[in-house]
Amino acid sequence: MTAIYPATWSVAQIGTGALSDRLGRKWLIATGMWVQALGIGAVIVSTSFAGFAAGSVLLGTGTAMVYPTLLAAIGDVALPSWRASSVGVYRFWRDSGYVIGALLAGLTADLVDISGAVWLVAAITFASGVVVALRMDGTHRHEYPSEHLYEGARSC
Repeated sequence: MTAIYPATWSVAQIGTGALSDRLGRKWLIATGMWVQALGIGAVIVSTSFAGFAAGSVLLGTGTAMVYPTLLAAIGDVALPSWRASSVGVYRFWRDSGYVIGALLAGLTADLVDISGAVWLVAAITFASGVVVALRMDGTHRHEYPSEHLYEGARSC
């Protein structure tokens, strides 16, 4: 059971990384976050192995949609001379989110219960997808030539 999530993620991201090059980044990231939230919700309400497995597949699929695509989106908008550093900054904030999320989930579990804490994680994940859908610019190469992307990065 535990291997279903990482197995799905690792195999599916091979295709989703290439897919983001063809379709663009924004909607793959937003939809991936929504699929992750759905997977978390499925695990919460499941009472059987099949339900847990289905939730794990959804969670792995969503993560495969998001993980390589976020890194590619950073590569799209960062100046080549700052690209490696920008990935480091991204990973710092992403990893900080794991710490903050764990603390928030622990506090919620103490105040409500474990199920409530996991629902909170699902809600935050879903809301993150909404933020991406509303706020993120598309980074599809056909939409924005690279010199346009670098122009914005220079002004930072």
